[in-house]
Amino acid sequence: MTEMSSDTDDSGLGRRILLIEDNESNRQLLSDYLNYCGYNVMSLAEGAGFFSAIAQFQPHIVLLDLKLPDIDGYAILEELQQRSEELQVPVIVVSAFAFQSDQRRALNLGARRYLVKPVNLNQLKQAIREELYPSAS
Repeated sequence: MTEMSSDTDDSGLGRRILLIEDNESNRQLLSDYLNYCGYNVMSLAEGAGFFSAIAQFQPHIVLLDLKLPDIDGYAILEELQQRSEELQVPVIVVSAFAFQSDQRRALNLGARRYLVKPVNLNQLKQAIREELYPSAS
């Protein structure tokens, strides 16, 4: 299969998404959907391998759940913020935490968007497209 990629192409082909989601069925659903949309997806069930996955996979965008079994998603956002010089990858939080305080905290820590579960797949696709191709939206 040939990989097509272009900065103006909004089809998803060639774009890499790192998905961190501990719930297996959610992870599978999102991964399958994003693959169907043409994205190259790497998924993790926990946050432990996050930074090595960033280095190896070099995602264009990250989808991050906040409630992970091994590390708090906020801790990942904090570390990303501290490493902002070297790591500039947009993060979309996809979380069951629906309180405004959770959303504010995540956005203050550098998340670009905050989507509450159960996530609307069309909204997710649109949010990803807008982050990857800001001039096209």
